[in-house]
Amino acid sequence: MTATLTHEINAYNLSAASENKIHDDAVAQKFGFQGGLVPGVEVYAYMTNLPVRQFGVEWLSGGTAECRFQKPVYDGRMALASGVAEMDGSLTLKVESEGVLCGSGTASMGHGKIPPDIAGYPVSSLADYDARPDAAPESLVEGQIMGTFRQTMDARELTQYLDDVREDLTLYGEEQIVHPGWLLRLGNRALAMNVRLGPWIHVGSRLDNFAAARYGDTVEARAKVSKQYEHKGHRFVELDVLLVANEETALAQIDHTAIYRPRQVAEAA
Repeated sequence: MTATLTHEINAYNLSAASENKIHDDAVAQKFGFQGGLVPGVEVYAYMTNLPVRQFGVEWLSGGTAECRFQKPVYDGRMALASGVAEMDGSLTLKVESEGVLCGSGTASMGHGKIPPDIAGYPVSSLADYDARPDAAPESLVEGQIMGTFRQTMDARELTQYLDDVREDLTLYGEEQIVHPGWLLRLGNRALAMNVRLGPWIHVGSRLDNFAAARYGDTVEARAKVSKQYEHKGHRFVELDVLLVANEETALAQIDHTAIYRPRQVAEAA
C-alpha cells in the first residue's frame, strides 16, 4: 500500500448562485469569511480521490468514510488533499488550503455491514417547494420522516461535475459510475428540499457504501431526523439518509450533520 497520497486542486465554488447564501461572497463576508465557501460536499469529493486510488473501485461499493469541515476552502484557491496509510489499513485524510487545515476524515475498506433494509426508510411525499416550512425545531423533529428527494443520474450533468471537482480519475466516465461527491450532495438535498433555509453550513458526514450508482439510475434520498439541538448558539440537525437506486438497491447510508441556523443569523434576527 502507498504510504502517502496527494491530490492538488484549484478549488471551484459550484454553488455561488444557490439558495444557500453562505456560498455567496457578499453574504459569507458578513459572517466573517473571506468569500463564498466551497461546499463541504465538494471538499469531500476532493478527498475521495485518495481512497479510490488506494483501495480501488471496490471502495465505492464496500468502503466507509468520515469527513469533517473545520475551515473554508475558497473559490479559486489551491487546495491539497492528502491521505496517510495507517497500520490498520485505513487512510487518514485531510484537505489544506494556503497552509490552513480545512477538512479532515478517514476512509477504509470492508466495513463488514450488510445493507440496511430499505423498508426501514419509508418513502414520503415532498411538500411543494415554495410551501416548505422554515427550518426550525418544530419542522425538524427527532424521528421525523422527511420527504423523499429523487433524481435521475444524468450523464451530461455528471460529466460536467467531474470537471468542476477537478477529478482526474477516468474510471467514473469510462465505467459510468456516479461520483461519490455527487451522492453526498443528495444528503444536502434531503434537507434543503424539505425546509426553507437561510445561510447554512454542512459540518460533516459519515458514510457506508454498499453499491455504486450508475448513470441512468434514479436515486432516492430517504431521510429521517436523528437529532436536532443547539450548541454554542448554533442550531444543528443530524439526518439519517439512505440512498436507494431504482427503488430496490441500497447504495449508501449517510449520517449527515448541518448547522441549519448559524448563531450569527439568530443574533441578527
